Amino acid sequence: MVEAKNQAESMIRSTEKSIIDLGDKVSEEDKDAAEKAVVLLKEALEADNADDIKSRTEELAQAAMKIGEAAYNAEQAEAEGDAAADAAEDDDVVDAEFEEVDDKK
Repeated sequence: MVEAKNQAESMIRSTEKSIIDLGDKVSEEDKDAAEKAVVLLKEALEADNADDIKSRTEELAQAAMKIGEAAYNAEQAEAEGDAAADAAEDDDVVDAEFEEVDDKK
């Protein structure tokens, strides 16, 4: 029971931190689902029911995973956009052949 409570409290803290840290990178739908799961888990902790705590912790883990997934996808899209911008900036690069000259002749 103590381990389940500790895991639940840890999951709550990390999820709340993720929601704050990721901000705009996560959809409102995913944020709302995670916040709802946090509330339900806190209620389960107050009720002190081990089975309920475990099931609510699992629900929160699923919601937190969606937040992480959304943040990862946003980061990937941003990185791809940066790579495309860098490629566009390199348009004035000239492909040329060169010949090595030996000055000692």
